[in-house]
Amino acid sequence: MFKTEYIFVRILLPFILGICIFYCFPALAYTKWLMNTLFIILLCLLFLNVNYKRFNVYRHKGAVGILIHTLFFSLGGLFCLLKNERLSQNYFSRTGCDYFKVWVTNEPQQNNDIIRLKVGMVSGYRNEKQIKTSGQLLLNVKSDSLNPLRIKYGDELMISIKYTEIEPPYNPAEFDFKAWLASQNIYHQAFIDQDHIIITKNNVGNPIIKMALNIREKQVAKYRRLIKNNEAFAVASTLILGYRADLSKETLSAYSKTGTIHALSVSGAHVAIIYVVLDFMLFFLNKNRVLRIVKLLLLCTLIWGYALLTGLSPSVIRSAIMISILITAKVLSKKTNSYNVLAFSAFCQLIYNPFLVWDVGFQLSYLAVFGLVYLQPKIYKLLYTEQGCIDKLWSFTSMSLAAQIVTFPLSIYYFHQFPLYFLFANLFITLPLILMMYLGIVVLIPSLRFLAPVFEWIINFTNAGLNWIANLPYASVSSIWIDLPEFILLSFSLGVFIYALIKLNKQLLFSSLFLFVCYQLLIASDDLKVFHQREIIFFSLRKNYAVAFINGKEVVLVSDLNREDKNYTFSVEPALSQLQIDKIHFIKLKKDTVLGHFVLNNNQIAFFQYKVLLIDEQLNNKKINGNANFSGIWLSGNTKFRLANIQSDIKYKTAIIDATNKDYKIQILKKEIENNNIGVHVLKKNKAYLVQLSQ
Repeated sequence: MFKTEYIFVRILLPFILGICIFYCFPALAYTKWLMNTLFIILLCLLFLNVNYKRFNVYRHKGAVGILIHTLFFSLGGLFCLLKNERLSQNYFSRTGCDYFKVWVTNEPQQNNDIIRLKVGMVSGYRNEKQIKTSGQLLLNVKSDSLNPLRIKYGDELMISIKYTEIEPPYNPAEFDFKAWLASQNIYHQAFIDQDHIIITKNNVGNPIIKMALNIREKQVAKYRRLIKNNEAFAVASTLILGYRADLSKETLSAYSKTGTIHALSVSGAHVAIIYVVLDFMLFFLNKNRVLRIVKLLLLCTLIWGYALLTGLSPSVIRSAIMISILITAKVLSKKTNSYNVLAFSAFCQLIYNPFLVWDVGFQLSYLAVFGLVYLQPKIYKLLYTEQGCIDKLWSFTSMSLAAQIVTFPLSIYYFHQFPLYFLFANLFITLPLILMMYLGIVVLIPSLRFLAPVFEWIINFTNAGLNWIANLPYASVSSIWIDLPEFILLSFSLGVFIYALIKLNKQLLFSSLFLFVCYQLLIASDDLKVFHQREIIFFSLRKNYAVAFINGKEVVLVSDLNREDKNYTFSVEPALSQLQIDKIHFIKLKKDTVLGHFVLNNNQIAFFQYKVLLIDEQLNNKKINGNANFSGIWLSGNTKFRLANIQSDIKYKTAIIDATNKDYKIQILKKEIENNNIGVHVLKKNKAYLVQLSQ
């Protein structure tokens, strides 16, 4: 019975395991091995099926189960390897071509004068010969503001490019852009002016997706005409149509701090809201079986139509698949299992794109639905009331609690914060969200556009309410950094604890408490390290300099960046947040400063036992005299200082060259220092330089 009801749950786990393992260890040689394994297992299963009674196979269910799990493990690995375009013999980086014919595989995103788009390779050209190529490329196009380039999904382009591999993160805790793109099967990028692009023809892509994106573009244009407030327009486009509008930092922060960020991404909740209203409107088709089948077809058509309109995001597809299966089973009077349906929808998506398993939205979406299916009914049963309004309120509360509990470990692992007022915020947004969904679709109908001001007012009211909640004291706990072992311990502890409470099992309860104690010991160890940390981080940047002198939870940041600078937000702030720094002193190199153990004076920096000599433009054409030992020298500001002007009495162990130096200057300095057999660290397109100081 268990096997029949949970068949997709059982096969999904080894399938995902196979994807994960062969994603981490990709090699073309494994493909043949996996295909042979699949062939042998299929032959064994066929043989056992034919001789089921003869060999009493039912007595060896364990062995058969292992064979089936191995089958789907191998299948997951094989799908992953076959989808990994970098393993293809025709992958474009192996061809040596500089000219390519490509097609636009996604909706281009524009940020100021840069258009960012993903392109799929069609063919390359080398020595005037056309070569078949495969793979994807992230293309960054510099657009002319006076004559902007109009690129759409499905356009075929001729480009001449010099591509490079996606760069890894160079600084501690920096966002891993390379890994994120690799999970989308993209490993290279290129920067190009629009003058080097020729649009050859259109409609190369999937015609259904192109049609859906064109329809969505027209609806977004309608919102632009109907909604006056830019922020309300951005929320409406994102919320209803899944269009990636430019939301302000304040709005994004408000939704994030209140735990309602899910409302800004078209997801299963949005599809469920649409299904509920459509099901209610078509109630008159419930009279007999024929009419119910007509209703089923109408519902599925409209739901998948909406999924197309939103760009077929993984969460919408998952919800559309689930709802389609559930209503089909309901009409045909078939019993369905929610866990099986959930696993089936995940299985379908992973067959199409195994790399989705690494998508954060995919993970959170399925976890949240699992929480709603498994945990919400159990939480709901804890409180019984005959008052209809209170019952509805408790129902929404239990849904929010269930989704938040199961996604809690993953949320803090990825986003490093937890909203304390998520219950209040989600209850506050529930009714406005439903109204916004309905009105957002209704105002697109020409005869009902007069409702647009009401729609805009509701959005502005919701944004204002969430901003107020986000600004309440202790609205969220931020800077929560846990590593992978801590995440695993917390997840297992929480899962076992919930299961123990449901089953009233003392042994499981003690097991969960033991796991939680282990987790807390790791956290306590990290906190203890924070109070005693003493280190220096020379950050790797593109054009700026930033050096953090860290003592406990306090830092002196020597930098030409400020808090509002994007480079600070992306490259420096995550490291300071991970180290739980709560006091930052910003200073610049031009001004002598004394702060506690940090001293900047006369082009010298002393921090505990570490001493560095600063060589910048102030030392141009000068000689350094004296008798001193330095831990290192720091070359900055494209200095014209000649290293030969450092007398032999001055000793230093290493040289640090920051990104304020020109590329040609960096190469000259690096070569000269290496010739003197001294270690050198270039803080540009290299890892940050870390110095651990003794206590």
